[in-house]
Amino acid sequence: MQKFFLLSVTVLLFGTIQAQDNGKVSRKIDISSRPGDHLMIQLSSDHLTGMPDSISNHQSGFSKGINAYLMLDKPFKSSPKFSIGIGIGVGSSNISFKKMIVDIKSTTTKLPFTAVDSVNHFKTYKLSLSYLEVPLELRYSSDPLQSNKSLKFAIGLKAGTLINAHTKGKDLQNKNNTLVSSYTEKENSKKYFNGTRFMATARVGYGIFSLFGAYQLNNILKDVAGPPIKIYQVGITISGL
Repeated sequence: MQKFFLLSVTVLLFGTIQAQDNGKVSRKIDISSRPGDHLMIQLSSDHLTGMPDSISNHQSGFSKGINAYLMLDKPFKSSPKFSIGIGIGVGSSNISFKKMIVDIKSTTTKLPFTAVDSVNHFKTYKLSLSYLEVPLELRYSSDPLQSNKSLKFAIGLKAGTLINAHTKGKDLQNKNNTLVSSYTEKENSKKYFNGTRFMATARVGYGIFSLFGAYQLNNILKDVAGPPIKIYQVGITISGL
């Protein structure tokens, strides 16, 4: 993740120097009608860091996230290959566990992560977090006249406020993984979670498709609620308009 971020910064800095050298030509480019990545949809694989083994050993399957943003794109007048993107949207993360209960309705000070290997458990179980987010990006497009047919790089930050936290378990099984009852249990509570999320972001791609990474800078849980768990996302961005 750090290497990917540093590579993106290097490319952007190189582009800035090149754009300055050709400033007189760049100012003549009319990009008023170009596509500006005003819509971004991201599909990700989500992972947790900072967890003790007692929790990480119970992560299961493919934990996924989806983000969607509406963006404004403001090109630099002197260097139109560069622009600032700012917007608003929703980001979500769904972390799957196996044979574990995350009791967000507990009355204890710390959030209980309870292993249930030898008792009844849900076949599928996940912790879901959703945020209203404001992303900010420094963008580079190799061809600002045809940004949907050019190389693209972006680095940035996004800040979010927690709008929902819930757990969802489906299909209760016994210790032998035999179905006991087919139903879905959902619990909602934001008690243990930080109300804000800050993430560093980076993208690299061509046209409307790019790879992206995002790393949380603060902890998911409040200081007294548990270990310093953070989320990072790696996935695909589809952008356009």
